[in-house]
Amino acid sequence: MREIAVEAPRQRKHKDRYWLHAFLFVLTFLSTMAAGAAWAGANPAEITNWGTGLTYALLILTFLSAHEFGHYIAARIHGVDATLPFYIPMPLILFGTMGAVIKTRSPIPNKRVLFDIGVSGPLAGFVVCLVILAIGFATLPSYEFIYGIHPEYRTLDGIPKTGMYFGDMVLFNVMGSLFYQGGFWPPMNEVYHYPFLCVGWFGLFVTALNLAPFGNLDGGHVLYAMVGKWQHYAARVLWWVLFTFGVLSLFGMLNTLLEQPSANSFVIFFQRAFGDPLHSVVSTFPWLFRAGEGWLLWALFIRFLIGVEHPAVPDPEPLDRTRMIIGWGSILILMLSMPTEIIYIVE
Repeated sequence: MREIAVEAPRQRKHKDRYWLHAFLFVLTFLSTMAAGAAWAGANPAEITNWGTGLTYALLILTFLSAHEFGHYIAARIHGVDATLPFYIPMPLILFGTMGAVIKTRSPIPNKRVLFDIGVSGPLAGFVVCLVILAIGFATLPSYEFIYGIHPEYRTLDGIPKTGMYFGDMVLFNVMGSLFYQGGFWPPMNEVYHYPFLCVGWFGLFVTALNLAPFGNLDGGHVLYAMVGKWQHYAARVLWWVLFTFGVLSLFGMLNTLLEQPSANSFVIFFQRAFGDPLHSVVSTFPWLFRAGEGWLLWALFIRFLIGVEHPAVPDPEPLDRTRMIIGWGSILILMLSMPTEIIYIVE
């Protein structure tokens, strides 16, 4: 969901291909309905089950549209030519979509316009996320809802602590504390069965990713507009932090593999040579080897596709005080919305 600033050599009139935007929207809607059906415990391969994912699909497309039209409207206000959102259906991944993207087709004239276009999308999507989470926590159903999906839980002493977990994030828990009105507050390994909580978590996570201060991400636009070339230094440091934690998470996975019994002589050699010292280090600092799960791929994606440093926008004029306050507020949103771990499995 990145907005791409394009420096065009000359102004020319572009025509929107409305049929393509509509086609991608419909495909994304169907893809997210299938994903919502899977989250609800239904078989997504059966089209007749897709109706159970309708609420999820409507919520996630509302969030995506708010984010992208935040960019689009800001661009239009400043006279920057921009496309309508291109929605990206991905039926084979967890959430049914890779988001959406718009593209600017005329030059960004100055940092003020760069900032306004960059920050408008995340803020619009963020507001929608807060509303979705408020409704979700205020209308939580009783235990009967989760029993309907997992009837085997009735025979257990409590909800199993194994399975797929969504990572904890500060703002998600704060919204729960503010708006919880009763019912069953699901643990993070059951949140995905609840469309409002699932989409709210997804939206906050996507907002945080977009506000990361790299290259042509929204956060890169915002930080570059705020501090100019200092964005390059901040982005480089943060990229190395992501990369390092990502690499450490690989050693954590290796430690898990080496703990498994094996009759293979090659594996036994590595267990004897590296297993004990690696296990000792991982056991002493377990958080250090888990916090980066999933971040190595994201770091490589940034390095080779998005870019770490923001392209230059020649404009020495600093932002006004109001925009600087909004910019620091967006950084606060990033910190409060980024999960300590993304999605992880507990066996």
